Amino acid sequence: MAEKGQGFGFGLGKMKELAEAFKKAQQVQEGAKRLQEELEQMEILGESGGGLIKVVVTGNQEPKRVEIDPSALAEGAEVLSDLVAAAMKDAYKKSTETMRERMEDLTSGLELPGM
Repeated sequence: MAEKGQGFGFGLGKMKELAEAFKKAQQVQEGAKRLQEELEQMEILGESGGGLIKVVVTGNQEPKRVEIDPSALAEGAEVLSDLVAAAMKDAYKKSTETMRERMEDLTSGLELPGM
């Protein structure tokens, strides 16, 4: 049997917890929107070949530009392709790490199930 005044297990204390959870969720949503905007403006550099190839992506992994040192052209098309791919992977890895770190910062202190 339920105790008197408890209703369906949602006493006043539970309502306050629920209201607090909604407030935190709203803060996270607002923070996520700001984070999305920040990630879109961010430029993250990936490199290979000791800096001969540079790839710049946003925090959302959107490619911005590729910079190729003229001396890298002498390496030939196959090596140049490998260097560009390696720089792209480096940029992708760094942007993914940045995004994950920022999301962890955003959700730190929250008790969200599954996080």
